[in-house]
Amino acid sequence: MAEFGAHLTTAGTEGEEKPSIFEVLAQESLMTAVRPAAKHASKILAERNPARYGWLYRFNDEIYTLLDTLLQHHYLKTYSASFAENFYGLKRTPIHGGELRNQHRLKSLAFLTLLPYLKLKLDQKFETLQEEEADTGGIISDAIQEQSLWKKLERAFRLVYPYIHMGWESAMLYYQFAYIFDKSQYHSPLLRLAGVKLCNLSADDIQIQQSKGALETLAGGGASNQGIAGLLGKAAAFTAVSVSSALSVGVFFLQFLEWWYSEENQTTARAVSSLPAPPPPLVTHDGTAPRFHPAVCPICGRVRTNDTALSTSGHVYCYPCIYNFVQKHRRCPITGYPSAVDHLIKLYLPD
Repeated sequence: MAEFGAHLTTAGTEGEEKPSIFEVLAQESLMTAVRPAAKHASKILAERNPARYGWLYRFNDEIYTLLDTLLQHHYLKTYSASFAENFYGLKRTPIHGGELRNQHRLKSLAFLTLLPYLKLKLDQKFETLQEEEADTGGIISDAIQEQSLWKKLERAFRLVYPYIHMGWESAMLYYQFAYIFDKSQYHSPLLRLAGVKLCNLSADDIQIQQSKGALETLAGGGASNQGIAGLLGKAAAFTAVSVSSALSVGVFFLQFLEWWYSEENQTTARAVSSLPAPPPPLVTHDGTAPRFHPAVCPICGRVRTNDTALSTSGHVYCYPCIYNFVQKHRRCPITGYPSAVDHLIKLYLPD
């Protein structure tokens, strides 16, 4: 029921219909965090069992768009808002007031699901063409260009798309600034094209939504008398409600995944994997116990106990010595390679 409690953040401004910029941006970022998390989950399943789950990863974008369409259609029809908007206590209303019509819902549904899918595919195509251009060194013969019209179109797309993308992002930024300074009632040009604006849910709206949910629950028992169309409709609504409930529970977990796989958090892992292998230590056999003797810990200088290897460099230490050193300095004491406690490997030597 988190979606019915999100309005409390703005309950103090009675009569204020226009949501804050923080609310509208928060509801947009909510759904952008779901797609990468869903793709990562399908990738893990595909790696575990490619024969059974490989298709999930290959068609992840299409499957996600289909499920997202069902979800958004259900929320637009039931609550006059997308899932994320309803979660944050917002609703869509026509520019001139009244209730949402079918044309408003269809436009909203297209802008919520189909347009992001199209943009995603265009971004992927542009990245692929950029990689191909880098691999060929930018050398494309005139003969190839004359023979293939498709190659000409791809080259034109690669040259024009960055300007289209920049224009779109500039338009989004313009509308957001205009919204902040009360120069516009839309924070996005898509809302203007759909002919709707965002408003805060009132107490009456929340009571109406709760009564709708109760009526749908009571009407569920009569689905068997509605034929195949009724069963399909109920199945779609049940799927949408199930997905929305799962998203409501897992929203904070998805935000954690977004941070976990962020660029900043992965910097150390990529830096370690790109480092060259360190040279082996020099060992003397003159009867003394030098610093790099095979049985001596390089940190404390005594015979090792509870041997532990550091995977970033391969050197072996006493477990307490290397644990305290890495936890404090976050590097290998010999090579200086960035290291963490997770890189420690306990060694169990035979007696």
